[in-house]
Amino acid sequence: MTIKDCLNRSATERPDEIALKFKQDGSWKTRSFSGLRERVWHVSEMLAELGVLEGDRVAIYRENSPEWFELYHGIVGIGAIAVPVDAKLRESEVRHIFRDCGVVVAFASCRMAETLSEMKDQIVSLKHLVMLDCAEKNAHLCDKLDCKFYGDLFEQVSEKALAQGRAFDRMGPTASSPASFIYTSGTTGRQKGAVLTHHNFMTNVDSILKAVPFLENDNVVLILPLHHSFAFTTTVLATIYVGCQVTIVENLKTIKANMVETSPTIMCAVPLLLEKMLARVMANVNSKKIAKFMFNAGLAKVVGKKVRDGLGGKLRLVVSGGAPISPSTLETWSKLGFCIVEGYGITETAPVISVNPPNAPKVGTVGKPLVNVDVKIDNPNPEGIGEICARGENVMQGYWNNPEETAKVLVDGWYHTGDLGYFDEDGYIVISGRKKSLIVNREGKNIYPEEVELQVLKSDLVLECLALGYREADETGERVGLIVVPNQEVIDEMQSLEGTSLSDEQIETKVREDIKKKLQTLSDYKRPRKIDVRFEEFEKTTTQKIKRYLYTFDSAGK
Repeated sequence: MTIKDCLNRSATERPDEIALKFKQDGSWKTRSFSGLRERVWHVSEMLAELGVLEGDRVAIYRENSPEWFELYHGIVGIGAIAVPVDAKLRESEVRHIFRDCGVVVAFASCRMAETLSEMKDQIVSLKHLVMLDCAEKNAHLCDKLDCKFYGDLFEQVSEKALAQGRAFDRMGPTASSPASFIYTSGTTGRQKGAVLTHHNFMTNVDSILKAVPFLENDNVVLILPLHHSFAFTTTVLATIYVGCQVTIVENLKTIKANMVETSPTIMCAVPLLLEKMLARVMANVNSKKIAKFMFNAGLAKVVGKKVRDGLGGKLRLVVSGGAPISPSTLETWSKLGFCIVEGYGITETAPVISVNPPNAPKVGTVGKPLVNVDVKIDNPNPEGIGEICARGENVMQGYWNNPEETAKVLVDGWYHTGDLGYFDEDGYIVISGRKKSLIVNREGKNIYPEEVELQVLKSDLVLECLALGYREADETGERVGLIVVPNQEVIDEMQSLEGTSLSDEQIETKVREDIKKKLQTLSDYKRPRKIDVRFEEFEKTTTQKIKRYLYTFDSAGK
């Protein structure tokens, strides 16, 4: 089965059902499955008119929008390859992606005009830029850019797109055709393009839905950026496979209001979002005596009912992915009566490898491997911890134009994730940390930075942290060092309540003292020997993962 087959099936079997719901000019609009497919026909026709052939690379360089869906389906529907590009990347990173895979056409938001004008002449393969969102107020941004406008092209091809013999019908992919080149987020350096086929995606979707069923009457709220593989597979592909609705939030600031207005049943989120939402919920609970009493008296689900109503009232399932989530966050949401399951995946595996069963989740694990995904622990140590490897029809073909990096991670059909973990007694996967981040001390003991960081983050005074290995002169093994960023909001509140004003040095002292208390539960050899405090947040990828490779520990720290 191809992605195109899924779209055709939903448009044929559920033509008038809502595929997309989105806000436009202050009011909610909907688009049916047949309406979506009709717009997809127009995109395919545009591409054919622009000379795009099967196998050509076409970029989608814009934020989430209803157009994102039609662009993607229009590209892959004629056998071309979609290249989703993060709208928040730097110009040099966008240029690398365009050049690396030889993008021939790019659909872009009008606000990207300046970035594109700087790099267009440097991308030899790039033949056409098609700009969207070019309303009267921002059309001037494209004045210096040799480009075409989406609305104009849409009208020009309309007659052909709606006629027999349209490009969408006469061109098309096979299951083995590449559908997307998804570029990794770059936490360890230069971005690489994972080549994922229609079959890779469709087999993964089928496996996901066996573990976590989506229903035809579900309404899945879209919050995460669609260039992210987790958001893409769960929100673009799983919904079209089932034939259920997607609701697109306006932006991160309107999530709660949009959920109240549209009553979603499923939300896919990253831990950072769930942690921030929970912090606001608990601040509200703790500010009200009755709610606080009920929460602590075993009536948290009664409190949770009001929380659910404040999110539209129908939310039945939340899937957390993209990064590890703290057990305390999962436990508190569960106490409030929410079903939140944590999964695990990698872009290169289309992306989901495992997920907690909604009826039997285990906090602290990332669940069981999906049906048709084999997982093994490679080269385990005496504790059973080794590298997590995955094999299945969801695994990528390789990295585009990068056989050396492909050979490092694809060995005899197994994809080596670079993550360390083990199976517990019930067959659930527990992740210990990243292979490249592992700290080995002079006694040869393994220390997982993530375990140290999880403990440190229990301090309310800490916003974020990194545990890193460092060496003292003439020592063979590593020691544990810690870099922390204070939570200035909490510290400001503390100063306000106490009527004090702390210097940076006093803040550092308080943070260090609190961290040392929280670390008492760790074995002595795992505890940081030195702690650096910095007042600037770490540089992150656009999916909010800290770029570890940018940081080293100063052994001269305190």
